[in-house]
Amino acid sequence: MNEFRDHHCIICGLPKAEGEGIVIVTGFICENCETEMVQTDVQDAKYPFFIHQMKQLLVEKNA
Repeated sequence: MNEFRDHHCIICGLPKAEGEGIVIVTGFICENCETEMVQTDVQDAKYPFFIHQMKQLLVEKNA
């Protein structure tokens, strides 16, 4: 049986099917956000947003 489960990306909040991104600890990052994060320079204005969103993984793990 091929069962798909939707995940919500911790970066953009959009639902994506399993296999359309990566699971880190208990969080999910879609392929689009993963690509954008990897290509974002640390001097870019959006970089702190990505860091803030990724911190959710630590909060959930340590809760």
